[in-house]
Amino acid sequence: MAQASVCVIIAAKNAADTIGMAVASALREKEVAEVVVIDDGSGDGTADAARSADDGSSRLNVVSFEKNRGPSAARNHAIEISTAPLISILDADDFFFEGRFSRMLAEDDWDFVADNIAFVEAETVMRAPQQLDHFPDRPLFLDLVTFIDGNISKRGVRRGEIGFLKPVMRRAFLDTHKLRYREEMRLGEDYDIYVRALANGVRYKVIHSCGYGAVVRGNSLSGSHRTEDLRKLYEADRAILASGGLTPEAAAAVRRHERHARGKYELRHFLDIKRQSGAGAALRYALAHPFAVPAIAGGIFMDKTERFRSPGGVEIATRGAGGLRYLLASPAE
Repeated sequence: MAQASVCVIIAAKNAADTIGMAVASALREKEVAEVVVIDDGSGDGTADAARSADDGSSRLNVVSFEKNRGPSAARNHAIEISTAPLISILDADDFFFEGRFSRMLAEDDWDFVADNIAFVEAETVMRAPQQLDHFPDRPLFLDLVTFIDGNISKRGVRRGEIGFLKPVMRRAFLDTHKLRYREEMRLGEDYDIYVRALANGVRYKVIHSCGYGAVVRGNSLSGSHRTEDLRKLYEADRAILASGGLTPEAAAAVRRHERHARGKYELRHFLDIKRQSGAGAALRYALAHPFAVPAIAGGIFMDKTERFRSPGGVEIATRGAGGLRYLLASPAE
């Protein structure tokens, strides 16, 4: 794989405190030809903070939107104004571990390739490189059913939501199949584009070595979303089903995820009505939408019984020997 072949895209809103670390970690990698930062309507000097991390190599391009348009629109714009053949997404509060791309790009048998993710507490970021576990690659290829089922949380089972993976994507594959992020989505936009890529036959390779650091902060917005965002997520599944061309097994998997996302939406919508208009209005909604009752009742039951279950719920990550937590299980597991 040729050097300097990767465009790193960073969509950022009000990320002045973290964007410098993200930009610097991307520019440090010799395989990176471009770093495109889209300042998505920030009001805190995000664009200036990004430019302050420039290394003088002329690889950094910072573009500012006057109004917030969401991560999908920001990423799509970055794809259009960049030229490198490989595309890598980096969140504005995350970072790359040094040497990430040399391992990911060592082989050429993929259209998308992702590596493991380490979850790093914000106060320990500086120590994270020394704590990083070094796993063998153990490459595997994802199929659509495995990917979708890996994004459906199950009670009592350690979650490994592989939609969190941050693959390097070939621009040629995205262009050939006219794949871009759905700009109406602000939740699950990564899941959606990966599903559509898998439906179009993408070779999605995953290696277990870790090069991506996801910073965990107590005030992070990544774990919060609007009720409307959940509706857009299950509607995206319906759009995938309506497009046709899926195998029966793949279609069944998409329907499972659609039910899962729709159940979360119905519970959240019910609670919104109760909070805004009272219990009577919420009950009337449930009676008028009987298909939503199982999701509402099940969600309420889980909330009411949470204190009787083990503290902390089900972990999303496996703890490594160095103390960091990882999205993908270590080879020993």
